[in-house]
Amino acid sequence: MTTTDTHGTPRPGSATQRHVSLAETATARNYQPLPVVLASGEGAWVTDVDGRRYLDCLAGYSALNFGHSHPRLIAAAQEQLARLTLTSRAFHNDRLGPFCRDLAELAGMDLVLPMNTGAEAVETAIKVARKWGYERKGVTPDHATVIVADGNFHGRTTTIVSFSTDPDARDGFGPFTPGFRTVPYGDSAALEAAIDENTVAVLLEPIQGEAGVLIPPPGYLRAVRDVCSRENVLFIADEIQSGLGRTGTTFACDAEGVTPDVYVLGKALGGGIVPVSAVVSRHDVLDVIRPGNHGSTFGGNPLAAAVGHAVVGLLRSGEYQARAAALGERLRGRLDALIGRGAVAVRSRGLWAGIDLDPALMTGRQACLRLLDRGVLAKDTHGSTIRLAPPLIIEADQLDWMCDQVGEVLTADAD
Repeated sequence: MTTTDTHGTPRPGSATQRHVSLAETATARNYQPLPVVLASGEGAWVTDVDGRRYLDCLAGYSALNFGHSHPRLIAAAQEQLARLTLTSRAFHNDRLGPFCRDLAELAGMDLVLPMNTGAEAVETAIKVARKWGYERKGVTPDHATVIVADGNFHGRTTTIVSFSTDPDARDGFGPFTPGFRTVPYGDSAALEAAIDENTVAVLLEPIQGEAGVLIPPPGYLRAVRDVCSRENVLFIADEIQSGLGRTGTTFACDAEGVTPDVYVLGKALGGGIVPVSAVVSRHDVLDVIRPGNHGSTFGGNPLAAAVGHAVVGLLRSGEYQARAAALGERLRGRLDALIGRGAVAVRSRGLWAGIDLDPALMTGRQACLRLLDRGVLAKDTHGSTIRLAPPLIIEADQLDWMCDQVGEVLTADAD
């Protein structure tokens, strides 16, 4: 029996209803979650407070790339919890060096600057780019600019929403931080035209996740790389959602054989256990940061470093990237078959997909509520789009079952 009615209202007297009511009473309403209250999870599955199981096809916006309670990650966390959790960066700890060394090696870079959340990492990358511009490129102090793309989502700090083009993220939070220029996503000519003597960096998502899993035209990332190299501008790739195996390669930039100057990483780096983020780059970029310039009490803490190191260990063999690539082909075939049958467009790369629904049939939220009723957790965005990002450990039969449920929800109204 489901724990909600057809409109997504928790059934009276259920544990779900009690928890939702408490959360709505005591929690600021900065989210509008689906009416499900999760209590436990293992692998690709989660169970709610009323005992119903769901296939998690959002995976914490890619923070849970390796599923819930991955044994190697849980073991790393439990071992470290019993030893040492926090020192601050006033002292060294024995987990930070190995983590940073191996993450830098995975990314083909030299250095790691560890932080906690993805937004912190983006803020860090912006600060690094500006300082690099003043010290290495000779930009006039306080005149540095960073080029960004419309439709971007890099976080929700005051500076980051200053260059958002999403009214919900931006409106009401001014005055805004200057120093950013916005160009159309996927248009390398517009990007090149926006560069001037004060440009220090281009900050892009190789695939725009919050916008609906928008994939740029073929050759775009290569063109961005070439322009940045030619103009002496840093290419900063925000791979917080797209990186660490999600798209079938270690980084989404790998699909075009492109290496940015700076990787911004997060989400999956913490294994869904603790928040871990990082800026990863070369000596000539990160060496502009010196003691006292930047920091975080929790950044690089032993617990985070232990879990992050275990995540890097999982990715070194390439097994998860290969799974995402192979299952991604299967996913693409299944979803493409829904175009014209409730879906008007599908975009996917690896185990990451955006499905644009026929708005005459239902909204993205309505589709997600119907999927919830069928035991599938997904997330809507921008009105009529739903996103799917199952964990990389999902089995082929589970993926097929997910696609069956999506198809039945869409075609029930389309036929």
